[in-house]
Amino acid sequence: MNRIMIIGFSGCGKSTLARRLGGILGIEPTHMDALHWLPGWRESSDEHKIRLLGAVLERDRWIVEGNYRRILWEERTEGADTIIFLDYNRFLCLYHVIKRRIEYAGKTRPDMGEGCEEKLDAEFVRWVIKDGRKDRRKKLAGLRELGARTGKDVYIFKSMRETEKFVNEIERKERK
Repeated sequence: MNRIMIIGFSGCGKSTLARRLGGILGIEPTHMDALHWLPGWRESSDEHKIRLLGAVLERDRWIVEGNYRRILWEERTEGADTIIFLDYNRFLCLYHVIKRRIEYAGKTRPDMGEGCEEKLDAEFVRWVIKDGRKDRRKKLAGLRELGARTGKDVYIFKSMRETEKFVNEIERKERK
């Protein structure tokens, strides 16, 4: 596991998983939200994100978490040796988003762009519950096909328990 792509729904724990795997494997994770958001919740340009992410993808080892399909998606999927999709229940994701809002009230999360204090609005709740899940079956089928066609390690975790078991196995292997 040298080039890891972590994707999934908002609130599923992509950033947390990236930090955990990064700590175990000694790889600094790159968070797509941190590349996307400028201070005050202003969006960065695609060129800005492509430049920064392109430099990351040139490394021998990387962890990139976040979806952003417009930004070097094919380069990430082609370059990754491991792809992890967190396919958690929408209400668990919403719970995580609400919990995160409370935990980081008035602060910026470590995986977010500088100067973007945590917030929660109706538009984002709708994204977590409905809009962000469009084409879910198609995305999952595409990932499975990618794994079968290329031999890449593609993991689709349906629960936090499955993810935790995976992380514990990686940790055990790395201690040896």
